[in-house]
Amino acid sequence: MSLNTTKFKASIVWLILNGKPEDALKRLAEYYRVSMPKIKVGLPKGHKKHVLGCYTAKDRTISVLNSDLLMDPLVVLHEFYHHIRIRLDMIHRGTEKNATEFAKRFIESYMSIARDGSVIRGK
Repeated sequence: MSLNTTKFKASIVWLILNGKPEDALKRLAEYYRVSMPKIKVGLPKGHKKHVLGCYTAKDRTISVLNSDLLMDPLVVLHEFYHHIRIRLDMIHRGTEKNATEFAKRFIESYMSIARDGSVIRGK
């Protein structure tokens, strides 16, 4: 992975951790050339309480169980993965495992830069 890609992914995680998930989603949408999903607190009716987040394709919305999860990069990025897969394929493709791996790669980039002591700050 190139240094620019690593820095981009790290900056996305930094934005989410610092309470700016909308900014992170905007940058992700631009990067992946898809529409920006909405994000909201509260799961749609019919979702079990043990689910931390979900993506609803009908209204292009990432929903999270509570406001703390707006700052959880694993949840936000996992659900964004579902958004890009549906936007690119126009059907729900993307297993839960792939969505989690997608999110983990962003977090790993953040951790590698944080370990090196580099400043990230969402740039």
